[in-house]
Amino acid sequence: MSRTAHVDTFARDNLPPREQWPEFRYELPEFRFPDELNCASALLDDKVKAGQGERTAILSPDGRITYSQLMHQANRIARVLVEDMGLQPGNRVLVPSPNSPMMAACMLAIWKAGAIPVPTMALLRAGELTHVIRKAQISHALCDRRLAVEVEAARAGCPTLAQVRYFFDDAPDSLEQLAATKPGDFENVATAADDVGLVIFTSGTSGVPKGAMHCHRDLLAICEGFPRYLARHSQEDIVAGTPSIAFTYGLAGVFMVPLHFGSATVLIERYTPESLLETIGRYRVTLLYSVPVMYRAMASIASKYDLSSLRTCISAGEHLPVPTRAAWERATGVKIVDGIGSTEMGQIFIAAAGADIRPGATGKVVPGYQATVLDAQDEPAAAGTIGRLAVKGPTGCRYLADERQKTYVVNGWNVTGDAYYVDAEGYFYYQARADDMIVSAGYNIGGPEVENCLLAHPAVAECAVVGWPDEERGQIVKAFVVLHLGYQRNGDTVAELQDHVKRSIAPYKYPRAIEFVDTLPRTYTGKLQRYKLRPAGAKPPIGAQAVPQAPVPEGSRPAEERAAGASARPRQGRGKPTRPRQGARS
Repeated sequence: MSRTAHVDTFARDNLPPREQWPEFRYELPEFRFPDELNCASALLDDKVKAGQGERTAILSPDGRITYSQLMHQANRIARVLVEDMGLQPGNRVLVPSPNSPMMAACMLAIWKAGAIPVPTMALLRAGELTHVIRKAQISHALCDRRLAVEVEAARAGCPTLAQVRYFFDDAPDSLEQLAATKPGDFENVATAADDVGLVIFTSGTSGVPKGAMHCHRDLLAICEGFPRYLARHSQEDIVAGTPSIAFTYGLAGVFMVPLHFGSATVLIERYTPESLLETIGRYRVTLLYSVPVMYRAMASIASKYDLSSLRTCISAGEHLPVPTRAAWERATGVKIVDGIGSTEMGQIFIAAAGADIRPGATGKVVPGYQATVLDAQDEPAAAGTIGRLAVKGPTGCRYLADERQKTYVVNGWNVTGDAYYVDAEGYFYYQARADDMIVSAGYNIGGPEVENCLLAHPAVAECAVVGWPDEERGQIVKAFVVLHLGYQRNGDTVAELQDHVKRSIAPYKYPRAIEFVDTLPRTYTGKLQRYKLRPAGAKPPIGAQAVPQAPVPEGSRPAEERAAGASARPRQGRGKPTRPRQGARS
């Protein structure tokens, strides 16, 4: 990393030491980029220069925006940043906003000006914004006016944030008003491929959010791999989805990837199951990005809507339960492409599509990436052995000034914090977050497997399973259950659910305690926050965060997977807990 276009070198100066970086691999030709690279030029300007300016870039309730219109708007905003707000290349720019065409234009403008966007969810409050602003030493902000109260409250305690402009605002100094006075051309800053182009914060499922840094090369790399080979994006696609642009799942899926392939994306602020299904029909959406909880909610009402345009549905963010996959396919006839990615990697790196889908498995390694399962000695584990998922490829973890870099990267591998096993055919099977593994009387139990089983019962709308402290067993399996209407919260229902689990998977995994709740705690992105369900101050016993090193027992796999004919494995006896390992992914 020698040449840089950044005048403000804060981001580069706060990259982790080079010896703590993961190994980056650029084996496929599509992951090789020139040394000089501005991702706004590649995503937007190059399309217009190639004669695609009149193609639709964005669809929204306010109408249609072409690639040419989007470029000119981004150019005007870039001029406001430089000419009115004193922006210098390398400055960090906060972008708090729900998904919208204006947010997309702001992100592109920041890249054009050589600065670093830091997008955040519209739901963040002042305290959360303060953490982000201070951590990234943010100097500028382009913000939705409706979020002004929280932004100004945070600004009061953040002296670095000197320049703020609001959009969706009629004030004479608003972003739209200033941009309207500017010409529609702009000379993009010639950033280096390895200049930092994004700081994006993790969702905080396991603690304080971390700032992940991605350079311009990374941002173009996340548009390849999974989108090309598994989602099979094309220029003719119309894309929609629920994830926020403030997280890499949404940043890639509903923003950058459609632009990369020259297709159209639908940007709408907020979805309910009904409004998302309606959007698919209205805009003739072909490719959908969402999360398991949304697919489950939509499945029961999907028959009321025209979904005939859909060809591909993608799920990520958290484990896809087999019953949810089956319910969606029954309702729509469209198979879900499940995948796992992370903020640190920027893209989905394990997935399966079409005939390669195997219920119960996340999938195989996406082209361009490598993955393995590490044992307690940080060595690749044998097939069928539960361990910590480790990945490497053209993207990887580089935290902004964070000691947790040392635990996420191990011997060049990005260790995601997920417990997996891989079978002899290369299929990866999710077991739990590594710090969510339950150790009960010497048995290692993955909470998501028990959740899968409970979700297959007609009484269960949602559920979450955690390890609960127990004097005799160390931990027991405890389930928090949201019931469908018409089912009673009583001992009979508890017994019925417990018997259902015992009949479906190994009996020792049944929930010895069940608590009925109205809702489950989730992050803004829809991920379960299991740590909030554990008793205050309780910590897992020694071994609960470790990954067991014995083969996966036949009875530990979901009943649906066994019925599908997955190969048998020897049964596991009681295992000795090993030392816990840290480094869980948010």
